[in-house]
Amino acid sequence: MTREVISTSNAPAAIGPYSQAIAIDGLLFCSGQIPLDPATGQVIEGDVTAQTRRVMENIRAVLTAANTNFEKVVKTTIFLADMNDFAAVNAVYGEYFPENPPARSTVQVARLPRDVQVEVEVIVLR
Repeated sequence: MTREVISTSNAPAAIGPYSQAIAIDGLLFCSGQIPLDPATGQVIEGDVTAQTRRVMENIRAVLTAANTNFEKVVKTTIFLADMNDFAAVNAVYGEYFPENPPARSTVQVARLPRDVQVEVEVIVLR
């Protein structure tokens, strides 16, 4: 059992004591991504649709660094600051999983880091 830390400058650097992702035994566990610009580390401007797109692109960067892709995602968890944003987030999310989407949970939370509107984490086959 080999544990590998996955890190890329194409996704936001960790803002705490965690890794962008950990690969172990053919699985990749990705930390939740929030809508930070990887170049500046700042929250992007825009509504929940723009924030969700940035989150998904940050996830894409981590998956690419781990030599995998969205087709191999088996489970996602979406954290929303407001469940009323579900439809808007779902529309963007669906663009990244056009066929055979992964299992998923979506929950509303009291607050997210940096007061963003959405965070997504994924588990992926590698």
